[in-house]
Amino acid sequence: MAGKPLKILLLMLLVIIVSGCSDPLDDSISLMKQQNQSKLALLTQDLNSNRVRNAVILTQYGEMIKKSRPELTTLVSQLVIDGTPKGSIFRGLETRVKEASNIKNFISKEEQNQELKNLNQALDPILFNDALSDVVNVLADLSNGDLARVNAMSQAQSQNANNSENFGAGSQLVGNPSYGNWSNNNGFSFWEWYGMYALFSNLSSPISFDRWGRHRGYSYYNDYGRYRYSSPKQRKKQSDIWKRTNKKFSTGQRYSSPYSTSRVGSSRLSRQSSQAKVAAGKSFTNPNRFKSTVSKSSYSNNSSFRNSSSTTSRGTRRGK
Repeated sequence: MAGKPLKILLLMLLVIIVSGCSDPLDDSISLMKQQNQSKLALLTQDLNSNRVRNAVILTQYGEMIKKSRPELTTLVSQLVIDGTPKGSIFRGLETRVKEASNIKNFISKEEQNQELKNLNQALDPILFNDALSDVVNVLADLSNGDLARVNAMSQAQSQNANNSENFGAGSQLVGNPSYGNWSNNNGFSFWEWYGMYALFSNLSSPISFDRWGRHRGYSYYNDYGRYRYSSPKQRKKQSDIWKRTNKKFSTGQRYSSPYSTSRVGSSRLSRQSSQAKVAAGKSFTNPNRFKSTVSKSSYSNNSSFRNSSSTTSRGTRRGK
């Protein structure tokens, strides 16, 4: 009988030793998987309950533009969907959450863990609200100045600040894999809209990667959200396009990455976006190098929706 307490003590000691040897990386991956599933469900609820401010503005802007420019109804209706769980941005996150749960989709646990951290940020309703600002601002520009941009300077102010080129309607979405991709044409890459956004092609001239990279203007995706709202494969493809384009130039004409310098243009973005920002291009050749800053606060403007603020207007309508 005297040996029984000793066996129990040894068993407890073994359990403590084994538990103390667990891999912190595995623990992080397991925790992030659970959190991301929960955050995906909560974001769905917020969008369906009209608790994401820019999603509400998106719907409002869409209704106004359909009346003023009925020829754009099909395109505008598609953009308004982005403020719902059926939108391109949300569905992209949904797919990535599913893929991120399987280690077979990554070359290492470190890469998987980084993707899970990026998703943990992207699913935050505050950051998702900021991401929708690009779509809202596309509609603002389509209104011919009747509607104000949100979380960003006016189109004229942004162009002056960045010495950027006007690439036409939808330019804030160029480079964002939720809306199109860079197609190869005789060694040069041109922006190609996905079918449901193809009408943008009729509203602007062809956009080449090298011209866009030199003269692009500000957008939330390209200057703040690219690491959160792109998968590792998408960021690698962006890197490959840049490298291929760079080879077209001689040694004396080196072509800098479109993300090497952040553009000016943000206005009243959330603290979370400012904290999580990584200068695009800083880690351009290493798509997994990203400092995670997970949001600690909840979406504070859910219950009291107010008209958007911008540097050019006090409300959704500018007035003339």
